[in-house]
Amino acid sequence: MKGEGDAVCLSADIDTDIIIAGRYLRTKDRQVWAEHVFEDLDPALAPRLKGAVIVAGKNFGCGSSREQAAIALKEAGVVAVVAPVFARIFFRNGINLGLPLIECDLTCKPASKIRFNLTEGWVETGGKRHTIRPLSPRMQEILSAGGLVEYWRSHP
Repeated sequence: MKGEGDAVCLSADIDTDIIIAGRYLRTKDRQVWAEHVFEDLDPALAPRLKGAVIVAGKNFGCGSSREQAAIALKEAGVVAVVAPVFARIFFRNGINLGLPLIECDLTCKPASKIRFNLTEGWVETGGKRHTIRPLSPRMQEILSAGGLVEYWRSHP
């Protein structure tokens, strides 16, 4: 699986409450979640996420295990998230929902182009290629299918 997008830089320890505030979880309307993603961090951030690759610090997705956080990012148009380490439940939620999560410690420059190839195991920015922690073949299949539900639909 390959992808690319402009970098949106975030700090470490971004928790799921920052990704999508609990007050928006009274609805199941995913578009509402996408419109309000990161609202408490930066109200102007959501529109900049379409086609973006988030580059964050360690422990991205910590906090509650709500899968709505990964859904909100995907619905907002995030191509992938790169961080040195993800909260484990968020990591599985993201993969299961078809959101590429890439474990790599990158220095982020806002709006720089980020390219990645999960099959070959690299992420590139500023002309420099970095080796990433590889995903299992099954996780790559899940991502390629668009998420776990789609994966199982194609594997009866």
